[in-house]
Amino acid sequence: MNENRSTFSLDGITGMLIATVLLLVILVGLTIWGINVQNTSAANFYDIKDETSIKMIGSKEADHIVDVK
Repeated sequence: MNENRSTFSLDGITGMLIATVLLLVILVGLTIWGINVQNTSAANFYDIKDETSIKMIGSKEADHIVDVK
């Protein structure tokens, strides 16, 4: 029989807690990053110039978008 078992080794409770805390830290970090990206995008307004001259094929949309900032 294997007599070298330990409850608090990295295979047991300690490893599970480390993995859980690591996943929660990653979740919080990605959530904060996503909220910051959303706030930045929401504050970046743009306007479309010359709507009538936009062609369905062959027109670059970057030529018609102007940042309002």
